[in-house]
Amino acid sequence: MANPRTVVVLGAGPAGYVCAIRLAQLGQKVTVVEKTYVGGTCLNVGCIPSKALIAAGSLKERIAHAGAMGISADNVRLDVGKLVEWKQGIVGKLTGGVSGLLRNHKIDLVMGKGSIVDRNTVAVATPEGTKTLKCDDIVIATGSVPIAIPGFAFDERDVWSSTGALAPTSIPKRLVVIGGGYIGLELGMMYAKLGSEVTVLEATGGALPGQDRDCVKIIERSMKKLGMKLMVETFAQGYERKGSELHVKVKTKAGEQVIVCDQIASMVGRKPYSEGLGLEKVGLAVDAKGFLQVDRQMRTKVANIYAIGDIAGQPMLAHKGSKEGLVAAAVIAGHKEEYDARCVPAVIFTAPEMASVGAQEAELAAKGVAFKVGTFPFAASGRAMSLMETEGFVKVIADAKTDEVLGVHMVGPEVTELVAEAALAIELGATAEDIARTIHAHPTLPEAIMEAAESVHGMAVHIFQPKR
Repeated sequence: MANPRTVVVLGAGPAGYVCAIRLAQLGQKVTVVEKTYVGGTCLNVGCIPSKALIAAGSLKERIAHAGAMGISADNVRLDVGKLVEWKQGIVGKLTGGVSGLLRNHKIDLVMGKGSIVDRNTVAVATPEGTKTLKCDDIVIATGSVPIAIPGFAFDERDVWSSTGALAPTSIPKRLVVIGGGYIGLELGMMYAKLGSEVTVLEATGGALPGQDRDCVKIIERSMKKLGMKLMVETFAQGYERKGSELHVKVKTKAGEQVIVCDQIASMVGRKPYSEGLGLEKVGLAVDAKGFLQVDRQMRTKVANIYAIGDIAGQPMLAHKGSKEGLVAAAVIAGHKEEYDARCVPAVIFTAPEMASVGAQEAELAAKGVAFKVGTFPFAASGRAMSLMETEGFVKVIADAKTDEVLGVHMVGPEVTELVAEAALAIELGATAEDIARTIHAHPTLPEAIMEAAESVHGMAVHIFQPKR
């Protein structure tokens, strides 16, 4: 084997630590620099803790409806401190596991803020002083930070970022969520289940902009059932504290108004983190949206400097960043590799859950692609009935000429798990008939994907489809 390359990875999130471990597996000498915490946003204040709290909210709601099964549970109480402690325990186990993996792979971890000095040097500001790291390659995996909007600076007291919303000391009676995207709705619905009166302010014409509208309709209907209020085409202007109350000024089509609440959560999105990285010292600059341009091998325009994860462009998803980390590691180790994923699944932990992969109908129509659509409702699924979760459906979109699966969109029970089959189908170029002919275990939720694929051809068994 050729002499190992010395690599510095800036960031220990799902892109950076995955890249570092794969580099070590491929025989390279690796140092990871992390500013705040191993595991990055995802493991510490994002994906993992949010899903833990969402699971708690869902369990509380299920207990409330368990009477239909003949199960009575009186005086159900929520201990917020215990809930946050449990959530933090999960975070601790996972981040500790990642730290252990770095040690086991003999990867050096330097805690501090890293910046690029030149194409072969990284300086790290640590509590003990500046540490200089020489290297052959640099991988930028610095992730992203919440976007703050004017008038709503994050203080984690009156105005929560997603970080503050994941560490409550109590459940607010009235919560205003700014932003009806996936972060705002996931956490907004969680708080609604835990007892908050939730108002969501969304600047566009509906919740979850950019997602399949048929799926979104189910989510918006569920929000109403939870007692949530969705205000669309509404812009938050600022707020004032009056005693124990927060008065939020909003601008709507009907004019200005004030919403009174006890807590504000501003969740309008995230932006790539590049502050103080020293990109200019090697001739690199982010674009207007804060991204670094990379090629299919994750290289920036400086050949030995790579960028992966949120800073490398949309979609800003942990699993996309991890995949890019694997690609960059292989390229650095001298393997013939490039990022060639046909699709990236998106999962949204609302109630019910939503998941999508591949093209949407509107997108295909705009391109003039002829397609067929098959759907199957969870109301016709025996397994969904047994779970008491029959809202939603699976939609399969297939090429009208070749029958190749172009997109799958679903909303309903555990669809964040089911989408993996759909992603594999698209990645392998499967047809709707391929899915339909594959035997699916009964009684299970994945049968809904099989039936939706049958529905593309008007042949679903467990729903009636009039002859076309």
